[in-house]
Amino acid sequence: MITNEHKTSSLIAESDVLPAFARLLQSNPLCAVKAAEVLAEIAKNEEMKTHCIDAGLVPVLIPLLDSTDQEMLLHVGRAIGRICYDNNDLQEQLVGAEVITSLVRIMSNYPDNEPLVRVNLLALSNLADIDTAKQALSKTRVAEHLVHQLRAANHHEKVEIILEVLHTLAENDALKSQLVEAGIQEAIVEILQRLQDSSKPEDVCSLKAASDLIVSLLLGDESMQQLFAEGNGVIYQSVGTWLASKHTQLQLTGALAIANFARNDSNCVRMVQLGIVRQLLDLLEQHVESGDVSVQHAALSALRNLAIPVANKVQMLDEGVGQRIQMLLRSEMPPVQFKLLGTLRMLMDGQADAAEELGQDPVLLHRLVQWCDSNDHAGVCGEANRLLASLLRHSCSQEVVKAIQEAQAMKHLVSMATSEHAIMQNEALIALAIASAVNLEIIKDTFKEAKLVQNIHKLLQDESTGPEVKYNSIGLLCSLLNSGDLRKEAEEDKMKETLEKLCGHINGNVAKQALMAVQILNEEHRLFEP
Repeated sequence: MITNEHKTSSLIAESDVLPAFARLLQSNPLCAVKAAEVLAEIAKNEEMKTHCIDAGLVPVLIPLLDSTDQEMLLHVGRAIGRICYDNNDLQEQLVGAEVITSLVRIMSNYPDNEPLVRVNLLALSNLADIDTAKQALSKTRVAEHLVHQLRAANHHEKVEIILEVLHTLAENDALKSQLVEAGIQEAIVEILQRLQDSSKPEDVCSLKAASDLIVSLLLGDESMQQLFAEGNGVIYQSVGTWLASKHTQLQLTGALAIANFARNDSNCVRMVQLGIVRQLLDLLEQHVESGDVSVQHAALSALRNLAIPVANKVQMLDEGVGQRIQMLLRSEMPPVQFKLLGTLRMLMDGQADAAEELGQDPVLLHRLVQWCDSNDHAGVCGEANRLLASLLRHSCSQEVVKAIQEAQAMKHLVSMATSEHAIMQNEALIALAIASAVNLEIIKDTFKEAKLVQNIHKLLQDESTGPEVKYNSIGLLCSLLNSGDLRKEAEEDKMKETLEKLCGHINGNVAKQALMAVQILNEEHRLFEP
């Protein structure tokens, strides 16, 4: 069979058949429809595509898209689609020849011609990845027509094709907004409601595609705000139902929707007022034991974003978020661990009472130490260290210092002070300075064992160390000098020489801080703790 097809292709290519088709299409209206139909069949053969291109058939076919003959449009569309399939150069030429406008017009003029609409949808699916095609489509009313077709679609294949096209178009911000204005959200919600109880593979596939489209639309700032509509949009109004659903895909979609709506502070405040926090916590509790990692990650992302506005932190802590999400401390999944730590850290920001309470929780501190000791996931290790530092910084509590010391976690903050990331270095240095200021006596031995003074000296000597890190390092050093033992280490390490050099640092704050440290070291009659 393959041999026969190859022989037929060779015979057609060697004959004058294809150029004859080109002449018929241009000069014989009576035969043009039949010629287009035959060409569409010929173009099914992979070998014939190149011969069709060489015969110059594509430029001849394009003007025929202006025809009012629906049969002609059907066959020409099929022929062009098959010839140009998977050929980026030709597809670019089609866009340049304004084929996009023709496709949208045909869909508009003949919305009930199912075969013709299908051909147009397939064509859009092939062309929509091209940026110039998206730009051309943004100047048409394609959004309205696609939403209409999606609502009218009554079989799986058409729904799948339309959703595929819509997902590609939603990569463009202008088209995102146009789709929302055309009511795509109502159509998607209808699909999710219709398919949520189905276990058919094709329906499950469509439900996921529709869910993914929602998330894609929410990635644009303007379209996200359009969809939120101050909490009155159909997507937000549906989120509660999705979160409470037994369908994991809908739960995930609901959590991701909240996480995206929560990119805006005013949206965050509104959603917390509307009670979304409790629903997210209820969802997380469903997934504690052998739960879905994606759902846990999305729900924690939503909670973290919601906790960014200061007003929300207080209310969320009052609702028990800090305690309830600790149920996930037992998780062995790094993505969940990472997001949990970030969420707790965001909640603690500026909240002294909460930081003092959590900073004395032995279960939490034990888990943090485990994660700080782990080399399996650098991100989790880093976030665990940052949460430790946050608990100290925001509580300024002797009891928290004591609890962290008893959990053997202080040494990790010393290591964090020499991190390659300046943000983490500064967080650790500030936390250690606070700990030293409120309860140096119980932690000085740990500092000696961890060689904190020597590590600070290295940071100060290193010319690549940024001014903020140097400033915070000297600030910590000033606290450490209140201990006779640690002061002695500084003197033996010739710290004073380095500080004197830094008195001339180009950064004025560093220079002032260095001068203060030198003055402390120069005091000869100070009483020190043993």
